[in-house]
Amino acid sequence: MKVRQKFDTFLTATGCVLTNSVVVKADAVTDWNAVMQATVAPSNAFVQARAAAIVQLSVYEAVNSITGQYRPYLSIIPAPPGASSEAAAVAAAHRTLVTLYPGSAAALDVAEAASLSAIPDGQAKADGVAVGELAASAILGLRANDGSGFVVPYTPGGNPGDWQPTPPAFAPALLPGWGQVTTFGIVNGAQFRSAPPPVLGSARYARNFNEVKVVGDVNSSLRPQDRTNVARFYIIPAVQVYNPAARQVSVVQNKTLSQNAHDFALLAIAVCDGLISSMETKYYYNRWRPVTAIRAADTDGNPNTEPDAAWLPLITTPPFPSYPSAHASAGGAARRILERVYGKDGFLITLTSPTAPNVTLYYTAWKQITDDIDDARIFGGIHFRYDQEGGAQQGWNVGSYILETQLLALSED
Repeated sequence: MKVRQKFDTFLTATGCVLTNSVVVKADAVTDWNAVMQATVAPSNAFVQARAAAIVQLSVYEAVNSITGQYRPYLSIIPAPPGASSEAAAVAAAHRTLVTLYPGSAAALDVAEAASLSAIPDGQAKADGVAVGELAASAILGLRANDGSGFVVPYTPGGNPGDWQPTPPAFAPALLPGWGQVTTFGIVNGAQFRSAPPPVLGSARYARNFNEVKVVGDVNSSLRPQDRTNVARFYIIPAVQVYNPAARQVSVVQNKTLSQNAHDFALLAIAVCDGLISSMETKYYYNRWRPVTAIRAADTDGNPNTEPDAAWLPLITTPPFPSYPSAHASAGGAARRILERVYGKDGFLITLTSPTAPNVTLYYTAWKQITDDIDDARIFGGIHFRYDQEGGAQQGWNVGSYILETQLLALSED
């Protein structure tokens, strides 16, 4: 059996069903980006993003220590002349994933063996593996005490506008301390805190309120079928959206191994920092979700909003404050990176999602994806339009800062 077939068999046998309907292959970086995406999928969006950033930075440090094309994230790992950058990428990705997801170790070992079997045995391969292991250890060590495991107490407020647990589960607030997790590229989670949301009595608030009330209702007759489709489609987290899209474009543009290591690391740290920023802002303002706002509209002091005590959204509301949208913050950061490394448009991206199994979406520009995600959260009934606008700007600022400060090229590509 050929090596490529072995690797593809691994992806199928271990349940690595990815969100792009066209599975693309290029090199060890993109192959293991796909493995990463599948391995982290059972985790929540924030844990996925942190794991993705650790994996992709480890791969970047390993490959860049050999190719020397960009500035290191931490430091150059000593690499003997001729060390295999492919082997380094495989070993770095494998080691980080096994450490973060030990329950997947057996499947990941199979994948590593399949990948390494494609590389001729010898000193170059052995040296590359050693570099990859060292890079993974360095990044894992850096993130060992980053605050992601801290438990932070949180008590919802009791005033109009304050976040409250939402139906149907009325679950407690999720990850109220995530905004204090150590960031990867920006200074901290508060660096790009969003401006305050509109006051409850304002005309802007009323417009946004009435929009989601009409089109986001579970039984809305004014929601087009295509907006119902995207609402269900984009329940999936950012890691599951932008990585398969980037892999498709990378292959078409014939990106090198070194470029892929760089580009996927930038994408990963931007998405993670966008989500950390979003959670910092969310718990700073503690703004209520549409379902709470609509049911309690008689308390908001706005004459242009009317309550509906039985209102429910199309999709289940996540258990944390509304403003700004985490999907929008991650998407704004991702779009900023992707437009820089691949261009704004002119390519074909095909995406599928396990949360909308009969829907396939096609895109020719990154903005089209983020626009659909904005609609998905509003037509899904879980966000106001101002949540999306605030999140998009926050994410754009995060991505811009990362482009200016992280993983800079030592010379023109």
